[in-house]
Amino acid sequence: MTRVIIYHAGQCDPKKCTALRLKKFGEAEVVEKVRLIPSGCIFLNPFSAKALSPADRSYAGRGVCALDCSWADAERVFAKIVPRVQDRCLPYLVAANPVNYGKPTRLSTAEALAAALYILGERAKALNIMEKFRWGSTFIHLNQELLDAYAKARDSSEVVAVQQDYLRSE
Repeated sequence: MTRVIIYHAGQCDPKKCTALRLKKFGEAEVVEKVRLIPSGCIFLNPFSAKALSPADRSYAGRGVCALDCSWADAERVFAKIVPRVQDRCLPYLVAANPVNYGKPTRLSTAEALAAALYILGERAKALNIMEKFRWGSTFIHLNQELLDAYAKARDSSEVVAVQQDYLRSE
């Protein structure tokens, strides 16, 4: 089972924070220092040039890590972390969280981690994470076709091809 780590910058409303909710339910480890992020793990980074794919399963043994911070600070924080990790961006998905419902790529930390686990072949763990939120099943439902297609891709280039085909058909 893949280790789930969240680098928490402490910038959100604790009542709405999906990272803290995952910690509460024992679904993720929350760290507050960059040095506590496991070296070589998969780090979900929307600024990465490479898309996450099933080919990245070999790195998942060190864990999957997400950043929980303000989008305004994200690029600066990611720059500090990238040299130590395997950074990957998630492909096109639509948010179901109440703050960004229906917005492409504006996923909550929980949505991002669930999507990553799903793509990496850990569907049950992804679904378990989303069960912790009233809107969690909506996220899976909105993105089911894409998540299944991304999980069947061989590598990053196939994930990008699936994404492009989907966006062309929209």
